[in-house]
Amino acid sequence: MRLHRLTVTAFGPFAGTEQVDFDALSDAGLFLIHGQTGAGKTSVLDAVCFALYGRVPGLRDQAKTLRSNHAPPDRAPEAVLEATVRGRRLRVTRSPAWERPKRRGEGTTTEQARVVVEERLPGGWSALTTRLDEAGQLIDHLVGLSLDQFCQVALLPQGEFARFLRSGAEERRRALEKIFATQVFTRAEDWLAEHARVRRRAVERAEDDVRSTVRAVAEQAAADHASAPEELAELHPWSRGLAKAVREAALDAASAAERADAERTRARAALAEGERLLGLRSRHAEAARRRAELAADDGRALLDERLRAAERAAGVVPLLRAADDRGARLEKSRLTARDRLDLVRGLLAEPPPANAPPSEGALAEAERVRRDEAARLEQLRGEAERLEEVTAELSGLTADITGREADRGEALRLLAELPAERDRLRAELAAARAAAEAAPAARAEHDAAERRRAGAVRAERLAAELAEAETAERAATDRAQELRDALLDVRQRRLDGMAAELAGALAAGAPCPVCGSAEHPAPARPRDGAPDAAAERAATERYEAADTERRRAENRTVRLREQHAAARAEAEGREPAAAAEELRLRVEQLRAAARGADDAARLERRLAELDGELDAAREADRAAEAAATRLRARHAHLAAEAERLRARLDAARGADPTLSARVDRLGQEAELIAAALAAVRDWAADEREAEGALAAARAGARAAGFEDLPAARAAALSDAERGELGRRARAHDDELAAVTAELELPELIAAAAAEPPDPAALRSAAETAESGYRRIDRDAVRLVASADRLDELADELAARLDRWRPLARAHAVADGLARLAAGTSGDNQRHMRLSAYVLAARLEQVVAAANERLGHMSGGRYAFRHSLGRAAGDRSRSGGGLGLLVSDAWTGHDRDPATLSGGETFICSLALALGLGDVAAAEAGGTEIATLFVDEGFGSLDEATLDEVMDVLDGLRDGGRAVGIVSHVPDLRGRITTQLHIRKGARGSTVRAG
Repeated sequence: MRLHRLTVTAFGPFAGTEQVDFDALSDAGLFLIHGQTGAGKTSVLDAVCFALYGRVPGLRDQAKTLRSNHAPPDRAPEAVLEATVRGRRLRVTRSPAWERPKRRGEGTTTEQARVVVEERLPGGWSALTTRLDEAGQLIDHLVGLSLDQFCQVALLPQGEFARFLRSGAEERRRALEKIFATQVFTRAEDWLAEHARVRRRAVERAEDDVRSTVRAVAEQAAADHASAPEELAELHPWSRGLAKAVREAALDAASAAERADAERTRARAALAEGERLLGLRSRHAEAARRRAELAADDGRALLDERLRAAERAAGVVPLLRAADDRGARLEKSRLTARDRLDLVRGLLAEPPPANAPPSEGALAEAERVRRDEAARLEQLRGEAERLEEVTAELSGLTADITGREADRGEALRLLAELPAERDRLRAELAAARAAAEAAPAARAEHDAAERRRAGAVRAERLAAELAEAETAERAATDRAQELRDALLDVRQRRLDGMAAELAGALAAGAPCPVCGSAEHPAPARPRDGAPDAAAERAATERYEAADTERRRAENRTVRLREQHAAARAEAEGREPAAAAEELRLRVEQLRAAARGADDAARLERRLAELDGELDAAREADRAAEAAATRLRARHAHLAAEAERLRARLDAARGADPTLSARVDRLGQEAELIAAALAAVRDWAADEREAEGALAAARAGARAAGFEDLPAARAAALSDAERGELGRRARAHDDELAAVTAELELPELIAAAAAEPPDPAALRSAAETAESGYRRIDRDAVRLVASADRLDELADELAARLDRWRPLARAHAVADGLARLAAGTSGDNQRHMRLSAYVLAARLEQVVAAANERLGHMSGGRYAFRHSLGRAAGDRSRSGGGLGLLVSDAWTGHDRDPATLSGGETFICSLALALGLGDVAAAEAGGTEIATLFVDEGFGSLDEATLDEVMDVLDGLRDGGRAVGIVSHVPDLRGRITTQLHIRKGARGSTVRAG
């Protein structure tokens, strides 16, 4: 990679725009970047790193303050770097995120970071990408170095390597891991350690399962858990032995349970026989007692006497029912008559005393008087109906007058409000017409935005296709190069064996086509696998086909680049999202113009409607006023008529509210008096019938032999009651017969004569036998279940031991590998971690590369020696492999780097930096760095050493490389004529070449 030009704006200490022409500086091969402390020498290198990677080295990147504090607030920070990488001329323009003043209002807004990567093609600069992630991937792919690696290879930080010399193994490991890709080995260490931990946890879980089963076996067998063997292999026989012992105890308990069961059966039989005999004796005694009770009961005779009296009263019952019915009807009519007389007592001309009913004549006279008065008043109903009609019409006229006045008020309101509404609509119409007039310009801006969005979308799609095409082109180029190398190899091997090929065409006696001799004493013989002309033709055809494919891929890439550039030009530098947002805004503007045209038409229609509404309001006002005048005249005429009718009717209605109410009241009173008269007549008739029915009932009772009606009522029974008395008599007779038969049963007679048993003794014997059996049987069942459970636990223990054994073996292997990789195993004789071992190999390569320059710079005195032992101060068991010593040829002893002087430290660290850069570049794929920088440290060198160091740096220019020295040492200005001067000032730093 070769740097050509760097341009920075508002970056670091540079307030304005400063440019560094690396091509001019590189012509001399060696150039000096100098200036006062703090002027910005290192900031030039930071700008190179930022342009490439978007970050700066070391702690400066954490500050996140790349924008110059000297720059005006609205000046955007930017770094532009032109460089050639792997034969491609690139230009990277990058800006960090920064806060700029708002274009409207106060405060600031954040401008996001952006990048543009371009490639110079025959037709000019072509954009490759504007996305941050794609730019990072492209730079990483082309340069082949991370930021840390680039800083070690291209920017040689001598001070950091001085610290690297004096640091311990852990600090060296961290520094080397930033440069060399050893993460896979670190991950392998971590994976092995984690794998060992996982295996250990699996073994511990398996052992916990085994111990848990052992505890269950001991608890089931009621054995002491401490008696279990410590060795896991002996646990299974131990559990089987416990199960066998418990099984034998269960068999003994089962035999004892059988004997106890036989004894329990005998005791149960004796108890059952005793209880049966006691039951028979109890039945005999109960039957004898019940027969004596039935024989002494005199209720049977009373039942017969009660049934005979009921037969005599059966003929009197119908007469009693008839007398009761007539009496109930008399009471009902009496109550009805009294209720109705209470209602009309105050309506009679001469009310009777409170307890005496009025005469039928007085009631009839009161009814006649009211009916005559009602007939007279009916003749005045027509005038009452006319008054109601007039009153209703007056009410309607009042409502109509109110409505017309309301209509006129609404019309007057509209006449007051509509002119203001018309003025407002005219103003809105003017604004809508102005918006509609902007439609052509909005349409043009919309079409332009649509073209830009289409271009941005097409550019994004073409960018992806271009990336694929470039990948395919590189693959085709690599394939063509491989086949070209193969063709050259075939061609060279054929040329090497051309003598044998010519010898194969020789014929006896024919002249040699080379020397012309007809004798061929020792013709050359072809080697095994030597290619011939056919093999060369085949290799040529394969190469030409691959080269054709390469040119096709190259043409497609060029075409896509041109299309992508055209799309970017059409998009005018906008991204798809920004172009879509712009199009959305233009669509909104176009819609606003269309809405303006629609609103103008709508407002014109509304204004026309408003003029019509004003005319209608004026007409409504005139019509409402005329109608109200007519209605008021009609209302006055009807009011006079109503007053005249109301005076006549008030005289006729008396105290009643209306004439109809008076007529209705008189009719209702006449009906009440008529109802009372009918009730009095019914009362008298029912009284005569009740007296006749009661006399007939008394005569019937005396004829049946009863003294009076209450005696006959008491003797009377219903059919159900007579049936119930008969059932009770039959039940008494049936029970007496059953008890007599019970006493005659032979088993009861025998039981009564036998000796009574002792139930308490029999029950105690049965309970003793039962409890003994249950206790023995419970022990037997428990022992059988325990034996079964112990067999299950023994099987479970065997299964868990089978699971534990392979896990234990796997853990032993995993733990051994983890400790071996971690450097803590006894098998790791050097006690080195795996990653440290790999880094040690890299450090050994670095030492070899550094010694090529250190010998020259130190006049052959010093050389690095890689030490596998731990450095001083390292206490970890795996800290070996990264030791560094400096061999002193003058003394023949190795020296610790900490004992070197300042100048010695500088040349050693510089040699180490150069060696590390060579190794890192080789590991990254052989990326050639054509522009190198060496930062500070020259002030500690004497004259002779400085000459030797300059010779080494001058040698770095071999192959066209340029070396830039960053230093403020004055002596270097006389030695290096090509210079870049960084000047600092109150308004920021500036750059000047020369």
